[in-house]
Amino acid sequence: MPNLIHQIAGLPITELAQQFGTPFYVYDAAVIRERIMQLASFDVVRYAQKACSNLAILDLMRKHEVLVDAVSAGEIHRALAAGYQAGFNDPPEIIYTADIFDQEALDKVVELEIPVNCGSPDMISQYGQRAPGKSITLRINPGFGHGHSQKTNTGGEQSKHGIWHEQLEDCIERAAEHNLSIAGLHMHIGSGTDMEHLSQVSAAMEKAAMTVGSSITSISAGGGLPTPYRDGDETVDIAAYYEQWDKTRSRLAKEFGHHVSLEIEPGRFLTAESGWLVTEVRAVKKMGGNNFYLVDAGFNNLARPIMYGSYHPMQLCPADGATERGEQAVVVGGPLCESGDIFTQEEGGFVSPRSLPAAEVGDYVVIGCAGAYGYTMSSNYNSKPLCAEVLIDGGTAHLIRERQTLDDLIRLERIP
Repeated sequence: MPNLIHQIAGLPITELAQQFGTPFYVYDAAVIRERIMQLASFDVVRYAQKACSNLAILDLMRKHEVLVDAVSAGEIHRALAAGYQAGFNDPPEIIYTADIFDQEALDKVVELEIPVNCGSPDMISQYGQRAPGKSITLRINPGFGHGHSQKTNTGGEQSKHGIWHEQLEDCIERAAEHNLSIAGLHMHIGSGTDMEHLSQVSAAMEKAAMTVGSSITSISAGGGLPTPYRDGDETVDIAAYYEQWDKTRSRLAKEFGHHVSLEIEPGRFLTAESGWLVTEVRAVKKMGGNNFYLVDAGFNNLARPIMYGSYHPMQLCPADGATERGEQAVVVGGPLCESGDIFTQEEGGFVSPRSLPAAEVGDYVVIGCAGAYGYTMSSNYNSKPLCAEVLIDGGTAHLIRERQTLDDLIRLERIP
């Protein structure tokens, strides 16, 4: 990947920065549409909106027949605001997936009739007391996990996610107590899973479905499709991924004597490569043997590097339009009053310099593959306002979220 960049989705970065201010997130709608099309073989594509939950992104998904997963009352509210419909449709447009109910979420799923994917045995009992006779799905922890980081590993005994596979019989009994029908199963063991682990997951899914029996009408492969962040990273073989799950689905359908729907629940796969974080260089300095570019975005805008040691591709956009710049090893850091506010780091907090073109104050560092778990994990740390979000569609840049103002920061606070 060239380390100099001048445009995103055909629009000049310098003009976008002047129009919207920095830092800002920008998404290319064409990339999202392309990723949706890659998953067309699955009966249902259900977007894990926690990856990037702006209403404009949800609206784009809905218009392309992608359904939605919600993990909180707030995400249910977002889905409804974006035009999704509540109810036990076939398939349901919104499903609530979590390991607990807080009181607001429980009230909302009962009141609006939002189908529930239960991640804990207690959820079955709590939901059954409020909504007896409804159908539910279960998220099963098969006893093993896999992910690009221990913090994104969602299976195995160290993970809080899902119903432990050895408790499935107990969950069947809990459901029966409240006349709840177990209509589907869901498994997701982590972000970045590979084909070897996939075969283990699909085998565990088949075993669990056979235990539940013919009430099963859908299975969900979960998410975790790997995303290439570095040059040379392998892309997922969607055809092979589908084939593995389709064989499992077909065997279950034959056993049960009816169609079994196959869902996939991607988040990062659909949006990561569509997004960039554009940030302005505000200082260039040398600290011993390290060269630092200090930019106006920090981990308050993009937390993945400090949380997971995640690698994001970076390019420089020269403010003067230069097409050639000599390169050097640099550390890219943000403005926050934290030593960990470094974008070029590995898991464990180890600083890892990156080769980038020589920069001057006023140039822009463009951080790629930032369309998933970027804005949605932002914070107001150091009392920094949340940045703007922009969607480029058909050659036009749309402001889809205004930048927070300083007054917004304190709007809900009160001095007694």
